[in-house]
Amino acid sequence: MSKLVNLPRAVLASARRNVSPTFAELPLRPETIAALHEHGFFEPFAIQEMVLPIALNDGDVIGQAKTGTGKTLAFAIPVIERLIAPHDVEWADFQTKGMPQVLIVVPTRELCTQVTRDIDELARNRGIRTLAVYGGRAFEPQIEALQAGVEIVVGTPGRLLDLSRQGQLKLKEVSKLILDEADEMLDLGFLPDVEKILSNTPKRTQTMLFSATMPGDIIALARRFMNQPIHIRTQDSEDEGAVVNRIEQHVLRAHAMDKIEMLARILQADGRGPTIVFCRTKRTCQKTADDLLERGFRADTIHGDLGQGAREKALADFKAGKSNVLVATDVAARGIDIEGITHVINYQCPEDEKTYVHRIGRTARAGADGIAVTFVDWDELARWKMINQVLELGLAEPEETYSSSAHLYEVLNIPTSSTGRMVKAKTVVGIATKTPRTAPRNTSAPKEKTERTRTRTKKFKDN
Repeated sequence: MSKLVNLPRAVLASARRNVSPTFAELPLRPETIAALHEHGFFEPFAIQEMVLPIALNDGDVIGQAKTGTGKTLAFAIPVIERLIAPHDVEWADFQTKGMPQVLIVVPTRELCTQVTRDIDELARNRGIRTLAVYGGRAFEPQIEALQAGVEIVVGTPGRLLDLSRQGQLKLKEVSKLILDEADEMLDLGFLPDVEKILSNTPKRTQTMLFSATMPGDIIALARRFMNQPIHIRTQDSEDEGAVVNRIEQHVLRAHAMDKIEMLARILQADGRGPTIVFCRTKRTCQKTADDLLERGFRADTIHGDLGQGAREKALADFKAGKSNVLVATDVAARGIDIEGITHVINYQCPEDEKTYVHRIGRTARAGADGIAVTFVDWDELARWKMINQVLELGLAEPEETYSSSAHLYEVLNIPTSSTGRMVKAKTVVGIATKTPRTAPRNTSAPKEKTERTRTRTKKFKDN
């Protein structure tokens, strides 16, 4: 098994030069290095560089770093390195083939699928089987996969416990357990479920906990279930704020009736790429997406009223470029790691500072730059001032802004010719008419209504 006890000369040389070693210089399996290079990873980020020596030696770790700084690979690489895979020579003598060796607990379905995909990309060339288990999907496919055998299970607390109670998910051979985004699990009320999961892993030899923030309850959980964990907190000396300094933040005091016009113009800014628009409520989320479709933007939506299949399709379309605006509630604020997101727009002010940090953390990921814009309505001003004070942003007094304000166009690089529509109105016989919606209208309901009306009219005439 790979360990970092005796570091190669190349790594020691890198340390003397005060530069980070590359993944190729670390004592990792050739298959792992090849998979990292295949997906464009050549040098570790700070959190990865600090966690790997401890995690590869089976030490317990509390990893704290800002969102978008590479926490997933920090735990993915060591667990992949240390487990026994079907293509390994040790597999022939392995006694518990097909039973999960690694369990990764995450708070949301979207983060579950994201982490599963990231790990599968690195582990596939060793035959490692990774399974995502989460609610909103049928039990049967997940049970069939567990019965066929898996090495790594990534799941949300509720579904993990359900499968465990049914006897389908056997946790007794799990040796490594990771809690990702632990503070979000606390906020969502999953802490008791997490404690039950930890108690059901008697052979656990390593526990790693990762999060952007560390509330007191999470620290208490770590003290109870972890064995002398090393707390690693990465902080760039040139980036002392709560969010990475590569995010250009703008806060605008906006009127509720003018928000959609402001949003539409921002979406026409020069250089604007894939964009996430965050709303606080499901109703506002859906209405905003519908309004953007009406204006000709390629928009899709994710919120709690949609089925899991619809949510996954919307996310897949966004990643594939079929849509370039994703309107979402905070269900998407964690775990969505999509390359190239240039703008995050808070259409409604976040509830608190943690939500703000995770929302805008969807941009400027993995060393890129990004822009975050927050609309603050008059009745949200007190909430925003609290967020600003806690995060020390220096943006306590948002400038009053309208869709016609000159400074809106200037600071966000919006062409002055922007109209807030991607399609022009059509003119027929001198009468201006709107371009039809991008999404097809459901014409069946009005037809049925017309037929019912005709029936009632006929009965009235017969009487």
